[in-house]
Amino acid sequence: MEQILVVSALENTYATLVQFLVSCGVQAQMFPAFSGAEARRALVDRDFDLVLVNAPLSDEFGHELAQTAAHRSLAGVLLLTKAEIADAVSEKVEDDGVFVLPKPLNRALMHQALRMARAARSRLTGLQSENRRLQKRIADIRLVDRAKCVLIECCGMSEPDAHAYIEKQAMDRRQTKCEIAEDILRGQEK
Repeated sequence: MEQILVVSALENTYATLVQFLVSCGVQAQMFPAFSGAEARRALVDRDFDLVLVNAPLSDEFGHELAQTAAHRSLAGVLLLTKAEIADAVSEKVEDDGVFVLPKPLNRALMHQALRMARAARSRLTGLQSENRRLQKRIADIRLVDRAKCVLIECCGMSEPDAHAYIEKQAMDRRQTKCEIAEDILRGQEK
């Protein structure tokens, strides 16, 4: 189930926003925050799918919180502002991936914004997963390269011979090249 952080200065405004989201067909677990500081603590404690900031807040306007949420989490971020200032606020935060919606809200615009926020979150999640995969691959390559250096220095092998040795050991022992590299490095330490 989706988790949504709803940040609003007043409890009755929070309740109205939650009712509006439910009337738009949103089925999610809602978490309230009544100030920017409280919202920042919630963002540290939990991962949210969506952060909805109803500006202004009691301790700040709210655009800084929206930018922080966009940078430090994978959540889609919606910032609600008065219609008169929505364009000016949007210029400040759109490069950070924050969607600005003018108040008063309408269902069609909210549906569109929710779909865009979900799409952005999905894309960010995919990019983060790809980034982790590539970081792991780089770490594995570095590990194997360090083992090759040990074989070159200690055993007088050439780089192609060290590479072939690690690959052959991996095949013969039915282990990965990283496991063989770790064994070589452990042996070198002793």
